[in-house]
Amino acid sequence: MADLSNIQSAASKSIRPFRSSEEYLYAMKEDLAEWLNILYGWDVQVENFMETLETGCDLCQHANNVNRIALEFQQQHPEVAACMRVPQNEVVYQAKNVVPGSFIARDNVSNFIQWCRQDLGIQDVLMFETNDLVLKKNEKNFVLCLLEVARRGSKFGMLAPMLIQMEQEIEEEMRDQIAYGGLETQEDSQDLGPESPVYPSRVQRISLCDLKNLDELVRDCSILLVSCAPK
Repeated sequence: MADLSNIQSAASKSIRPFRSSEEYLYAMKEDLAEWLNILYGWDVQVENFMETLETGCDLCQHANNVNRIALEFQQQHPEVAACMRVPQNEVVYQAKNVVPGSFIARDNVSNFIQWCRQDLGIQDVLMFETNDLVLKKNEKNFVLCLLEVARRGSKFGMLAPMLIQMEQEIEEEMRDQIAYGGLETQEDSQDLGPESPVYPSRVQRISLCDLKNLDELVRDCSILLVSCAPK
């Protein structure tokens, strides 16, 4: 079983303020590297992040692992899964003697990209192209895509990077605040006399960008990072 202490050690790194888009990108790579190492026992480092994954073998392996966990989730929770987009198609790839930059490496990466688009339905603004990884042309989109894949996998019960875990915790706290506020308001209203004035619900004052959850906020920030950061 994965040792969660390793990924939890990245918490302080994930919440520190970032002075530039480069620092933000570096922090995301730290989280993803920690996460992949815990899941699979790999040796992914921030410094060799693109090089480690450029043959596409590990990406396709991860995609098939998401498929397996999603299928188990679907079997255990069919009613919930019926409302979700569950990936179905196995990603075919070659794992032996794959040379970085070769046709086989490109084919592996292309198959992973196709799975992200067709099975997970990841929007184009968070996608990357084959050359972005193979030729290391667009590190931002590659990292953002992996983060989105991790976010989708976490919905089926897969261990998530620290950044996604923090999103989920904040979203859960917001739900609790809304539920508690609604309950408290209902109890208060029962104690009021017939001539007591009716005040607006406290729930209306609980807002975070019109109750956007952090998941959506991070996506918005990610899109902004892609469009505004220097190339």
